[in-house]
Formats: sequence, C-alpha cells, structure tokens
Amino acid sequence: MEQEIQLNEHNKTEYPPMHSAEHILNQTMVRMFGCPRSKNAHIERKKSKCDYILTEEPTAETMAEVERRVNEVIDQNLPVVIEFMTKEAAADIVDLSKLPKEASETLRIVRIGDYDACACIGAHVNNTSEIGRFKLLNYDYTDNRLRLRFKLEAK
Repeated sequence: MEQEIQLNEHNKTEYPPMHSAEHILNQTMVRMFGCPRSKNAHIERKKSKCDYILTEEPTAETMAEVERRVNEVIDQNLPVVIEFMTKEAAADIVDLSKLPKEASETLRIVRIGDYDACACIGAHVNNTSEIGRFKLLNYDYTDNRLRLRFKLEAK
C-alpha cells in the first residue's frame, strides 16, 4: 500500500513562470556573487522583487550580466522536475536554513535541470521554455542589500 505524502499547506498561489524565474535568478546570484538565495522576495505576475545581501554594490555591467545569464538558462529549455524526499536526504543537496521549524518531514524539491534545486511548495512551469524573457527593471543597493525588480516579457 502506497503511503500518502503529507506536506505543509501553502497559503499563496504563485504565477508559475515568475516563480520559476525567481529560482533561476536565485541560483544565478549564488553562482555569480557567492551570496545566499534571496533574503526577501515578493513574486507577482506583473513584476517582482528580490533582496540579496552583498558586501559591495555591483556595477551596471554586472547587473546586465545577471540578466543575460538568467535568460541563457531560460533559453536552454530545461525540464522543471518535482521530487519528494526526507529532510535528511534533502540536506545533502539544498540549503534548508530558511525552512520553517514546522516544516513536514517530507520535503518537495523543485529541480530546474541541473541548474538549481530548492525546497519549495509553490507552483512552477514544466519547462523553462514556458517562462518568457527575464527583464531586470531596476535595482538599488543600500546597507549591503541589493534589491532587484524584474518582470517577464513574451519571447
């Protein structure tokens, strides 16, 4: 008899393309700056924002490179796959430091190809080809916090 997986309930409905783009942006920031995933995020259909903790302000050229790299990943048409595993198994592949204390023992891991893996209970696309074009609208840097504002455009 197959056991039913028990997960924590989710209190928000995301726009899957934007939420998936956020995962790619997070991994891009981790790879480029060595920083943690976003400290704070507000993900919406029309435009979104993410905050990152950085020790110095990035240049305009560097921010253009962030946008280019996110779109490069999107353009690879990577599969977005969901798998379930225990916290113990997940700890070997994802950062669980932001996981709430009341999180279930079984976690939902969202993988975007081999580019990103993250514990997440939100809605996602099936393939990055469904995301569209990532457009960095603007950013500001204050007190080691970089806030990025972005949207998605049709390809």
